[in-house]
Amino acid sequence: MHADVIIEVPFHDVDTMEVVWHGHYLKYFEIARCKLLDQFDYNYKQMRDSGYAWPIIESHVRYAHGILFEQKIRIRATLKEWENRLKIEYQIFDAKSGKRLTKGYTTQVAVDMHTKEMCYQSPQILFERLNAWAEFKAE
Repeated sequence: MHADVIIEVPFHDVDTMEVVWHGHYLKYFEIARCKLLDQFDYNYKQMRDSGYAWPIIESHVRYAHGILFEQKIRIRATLKEWENRLKIEYQIFDAKSGKRLTKGYTTQVAVDMHTKEMCYQSPQILFERLNAWAEFKAE
């Protein structure tokens, strides 16, 4: 399962050399991650409403090629793991040439919002949402 978003790099994301500041890559990952979570109706509002927070506990970015002001990029978020955690992998491509510019991943775990305890398995609601999405896509 994956989701793609295309954005044009705004001026406020770049440094004086018109290269995207390294911290903004995680923002781009977040934009694609939300689009992915929307596909199976379990974005942050639905997570909260189901009684769970999903903090990011790990992130990694591999900067292969710089991204420039006004460059159109495509960010792909791919769900890789969900049984015990959410691991989402990302790739950023130049929208025109298709050249891969960056890759990375984030890891999130469920935390019960009432007890503040980390869950060692993903909550049932996640599996229900993923199964409903899979059934819908199969129709």
